[in-house]
Amino acid sequence: MGYKLAGFDVIGCNEIDPRMNRVYVENHHPKFNYLCDIRQLVEKAKAHELPEELYNLDILDGSPPCSTFSISGSREDAWGKEKKFREGQVAQVLDTLFFDFIDLANELRPKVVIGENVKGILIGNAIDYVRRIIEEFDKAGYTCQTFLLDAQYMGVPQRRERAFFICMRKDIAEPFMEQIDFFTRLPKLTMEFNEEPIPFKEIEDAKGRKINPGTKTYTLWQNIEDGDTSLADAHRRLFGKEAFFNSMLFDPEKVAPTIVADTHSCQILKSHPCYVSRGEHLQCSTFPMDYQAESDKEIGYMVGMSVPPIMMAQVASQVYEQWLSKM
Repeated sequence: MGYKLAGFDVIGCNEIDPRMNRVYVENHHPKFNYLCDIRQLVEKAKAHELPEELYNLDILDGSPPCSTFSISGSREDAWGKEKKFREGQVAQVLDTLFFDFIDLANELRPKVVIGENVKGILIGNAIDYVRRIIEEFDKAGYTCQTFLLDAQYMGVPQRRERAFFICMRKDIAEPFMEQIDFFTRLPKLTMEFNEEPIPFKEIEDAKGRKINPGTKTYTLWQNIEDGDTSLADAHRRLFGKEAFFNSMLFDPEKVAPTIVADTHSCQILKSHPCYVSRGEHLQCSTFPMDYQAESDKEIGYMVGMSVPPIMMAQVASQVYEQWLSKM
């Protein structure tokens, strides 16, 4: 969606989750659609069994599943272990999927490769993966720059930090030699965004599912105070215990917190006893209001797993203006 907003012609996709693939196809009607493990797509590329249009693309973009690098949960304990990302799929080692993505780039040889991941990949021991990613891109013939960007400064009404790996094929980089930064040896790409943050009240509709009176959630909501960011703050005051820390509060005067796809998380309005609505989810993530999905739950999962389209459009536009338009 973001690439379309930036004026690109998106011709194909690869997805392993059947539900999300159905949503993507229903909304975008890609010319080429591959519902499969990316490793199967790499094998097809190696055998040159893919359409010629998919080779030498302007941009190959990928967001390898990245839950093992999240700053919440077990992190290191999950590294190197096979896991089914969603139901009905083959098991994969999630923290190596980025290297499968690089293998695909190595076969398709796009001019530019953009990879996205969670902020956690840049924190602590995970930084070793960043070094490996940059090294593997180098071996594949790409120079690589990394950026940590926050969607709230890019026209998105949501606090959402994401790491981006933006790479140019080395043979194409040669004409840029006089512009190359001495230290990075890269065509200098800048990603600076200073949009005015958009508070949640600009998109709030309070049409979400109501919180049932008499429930513990409702009691906690009744006892929230200024400065609370989740129901855990009220729970701590009332019961002296840690709980409900995933029940995030959406303050009308502040930018919405990061929307997560975790079904155990609850996103609740601070000003009304209800959960975040379908429309609020879509607007927080800058998807069109008529974006098609079967259920509110499916929308919530989708926006929690996605790079907001406006965020991606900002990145893609800069790549075009600073790089592709000069090739």
